[in-house]
Amino acid sequence: MGEIDRTTGYWRPELETSDPQARQEYLDGKVAEIVAHAYAHAPGFKAKMDSVGAQPGDVTKVADLARLPITEKSDLVKIQQADVPFGGLMAGDMSHVRRIYVSPGPIYEPGDRAYADDRWTQALYAGGFRPGDIAQVTFNFNLVPFAFNLDESLNRLGCVSIPAGVGNTELQVQIMKDLQVQGYLGTPSFLAALADKAEALGYDLHKDLNLQVAFVAAEMLPESLRTSLQERLGMVIRQSYGTAELNCLSFECQHMGGMHLAQDCVVEVMDPQSGQPVEPGEVGEVVATIFDKTYPLIRLGTGDLTSLTYDTCACGRTAPKMTGVLGRVDQVTKVRGMFVHPSGVQQVAAKFPEVKMYQLVVTREANQDVMTLACELADPSADREMLRSGLEKEIKEVLRVKGQVNFQEPGSLPEGCKVIDDRRKWD
Repeated sequence: MGEIDRTTGYWRPELETSDPQARQEYLDGKVAEIVAHAYAHAPGFKAKMDSVGAQPGDVTKVADLARLPITEKSDLVKIQQADVPFGGLMAGDMSHVRRIYVSPGPIYEPGDRAYADDRWTQALYAGGFRPGDIAQVTFNFNLVPFAFNLDESLNRLGCVSIPAGVGNTELQVQIMKDLQVQGYLGTPSFLAALADKAEALGYDLHKDLNLQVAFVAAEMLPESLRTSLQERLGMVIRQSYGTAELNCLSFECQHMGGMHLAQDCVVEVMDPQSGQPVEPGEVGEVVATIFDKTYPLIRLGTGDLTSLTYDTCACGRTAPKMTGVLGRVDQVTKVRGMFVHPSGVQQVAAKFPEVKMYQLVVTREANQDVMTLACELADPSADREMLRSGLEKEIKEVLRVKGQVNFQEPGSLPEGCKVIDDRRKWD
């Protein structure tokens, strides 16, 4: 068999390489269609439109989306609790639903029986995945949709998927060796952990493993870590960006320099204060509209900050590029691929009256996220070991990420300190 071309081609060439004006006309039509559909079938969305006096006929193109309010992802919990389970945003009944996913919050999400979204497939193809590849999915299959959607996308592409999930590094390395896995899907930090485990087991990373391409997401990818892993493993690593509710919004091609906007969705970059579009190159919040007729999320604010560049790319894709995630509008942060909300931290602390003040501190050590709950106690004589055990168990249960507890002297935490202090540095 000849060498596989992993650097050229497109999954949706008619959209990925289309003339910008033709793409705009296509998206205008899709926006008009999804807004009319959601208005007719999703009562929660209809109520939002009615609240601003908008009718479906008022939104016939992308530019008209500005007539509609932005729904912040951070508000989905309250919206859904007021109208369980989906806040009136699902357009249809349970006969269309294959699974119900649960993200931290909790946020409930209906998974369509006919998963037709191919934006993650676009990302995988751009990153070098090809039909026939054996690909190991190490994202979490527990409750959240991301890993399931990647599994579907790999199947659409013609790859063989191994639903490995998280942890079990020794077994995961053995699978990679025995099956000569070509593709990795997971966080960059877990890929580094697998490389370390393989070397500890005495494997030659180039001779014993056959890794060719990696799709990484859910956490930052420092260029130093990318370079190190590519050299150690002899593979190409590309990253993508999306959310559990919206799926893929952008992805890197072989030429990098930012992440191309995925096709078949609308991504706006908006000023968080004014709600108006920012100029090219300026930083604003990612606001997205997707065309899922079962769960038509329209103008969902992600809370992530980015900017867009319109430079020509040598890959031939004509979509603008996101310059990466440049921060958050609110205090919500992502740790080991999971969103951690201030309200979740507050929920943990509220169960322990011994805790007087607290702050969740996120740091980065040896390419791994470390989460520490710094606490001051109301009673210094409290049983710290029992309290530590209870807090750490509750952190894992509520925040869905393992964390440690550090008890501090009274007065160490300033009055009114923010709930989450993200101290990670990225090169």
